[in-house]
Amino acid sequence: MSSELKKLFNIIILGVAFMFMFTAFQTCGNVAQTVITNLNSTDFHGSGYTSMAIIYGVFSASNLISPSVVAIVGPQISMFVSGIFYSAYIAVFIQPFTWAFYTASVFIGIAAAVLWTAQGSCLTINSDENTIGRNSGVFWALLQFSLFFGNLYIYLAWQGKTHISEGDRRTVFIALTVISLVGTVLFFLIRKPEESNTHGEEDSTNENLGDALSSQSKMTRAVDAFKRSMKLCLTKEILLLSITTAYTGLELTFFSGVYGTCIGAVNKFGSDEKSLIGLSGIFIGIGEILGGGFFGLVNKNNRFGRNPVVTLGIVVHFVAFYLIFFNMPNNAPIASIEGTDDQAYMNPSKELAIFCSFLLGLGDSCFNTQLLSILGFLYSEDSAPAFAIFKFVQSICAAVAYFYSNYLLLQWQLLIMVVVGFFGTISFFTVEWEAPAFVARGSDYSSI
Repeated sequence: MSSELKKLFNIIILGVAFMFMFTAFQTCGNVAQTVITNLNSTDFHGSGYTSMAIIYGVFSASNLISPSVVAIVGPQISMFVSGIFYSAYIAVFIQPFTWAFYTASVFIGIAAAVLWTAQGSCLTINSDENTIGRNSGVFWALLQFSLFFGNLYIYLAWQGKTHISEGDRRTVFIALTVISLVGTVLFFLIRKPEESNTHGEEDSTNENLGDALSSQSKMTRAVDAFKRSMKLCLTKEILLLSITTAYTGLELTFFSGVYGTCIGAVNKFGSDEKSLIGLSGIFIGIGEILGGGFFGLVNKNNRFGRNPVVTLGIVVHFVAFYLIFFNMPNNAPIASIEGTDDQAYMNPSKELAIFCSFLLGLGDSCFNTQLLSILGFLYSEDSAPAFAIFKFVQSICAAVAYFYSNYLLLQWQLLIMVVVGFFGTISFFTVEWEAPAFVARGSDYSSI
């Protein structure tokens, strides 16, 4: 197998492994608050929103050390161990206890930081400036199949149900735990790519894969990775991209947790309200898959740059927010177990709600594929710190969003995303315009 095919094989395996893991985790996140609402009449007294706030809060803090972890043990082992913690979190729902639920939330936050830093490192190691856009799109499309399969099961299994029984819950979460473990094992199929031609790429590959022949000790590399992450935080490009990344954290919270809860709380949807959560997730996944696949092909020639894709993303999201504002009751995110009988500015429409799910997924793929692409392009020689900062900002904003989702009405949540999304788009444009010059001069970061 040629070097190029081996790298593409690694990207496909990486995407498929993440697809299995996040089929389990994202489906779990999408239905967690609904399941927990049914559990709160028992001895269990947890909150799905609070759990997610803990996860993303710990996630953000752990990104400070994740480059060091990846430098010591390498991307492959980092992703495998992280996958075990993801599976353990999902397994908690089989027989939930409040203490176990929140403890697992802390550990998965740490695991998530290591997982995504290792993923960014693996993606960059197996790409170059000509293939980073394509590989980002391929990975993202495969990852987002996770939204399709898990939510299709939820839609079929929960159709017509207004109450989730103990048997229903256990069946779902046993299946999701097994699926997550399958994805975790697949990381061992990723092969070490052949050494690159350039000295810089060779150094990066050796460092990121934890090459035993490296002249530096593992502890020295870990300390160096931490120092580089701290210095990189203050560069102009990262500060600008952080605004865009902050927006992806806010809208991630909205489409992966809040919007499904809103749909499940609308009593006027009748007996379909719970199964519609699964259908919403399916259409979010369809939007993500179509976007990731298409934008990966567009990025292959890179004639038009990344800005048109990001422009499409913000326009699609603004349309979705406008329609959601008109279709969903304002108190839907914070409704009680009985749901809400309120309505917004029109009778709630199931079809419109599901169409908005598709738009949310499509817009999200626009932003994330382009962020992965530009980070891999700008920091191709040392990607782990850049991806760690990306996930640090994204996760801390997601944690903040999960926290305020417990209290803010829908209209205020939408307004926050509109404002941050507008400024995030402008900041991305600025970095994209300056990206060729940044790389041509060898990057400020290389000279720090």
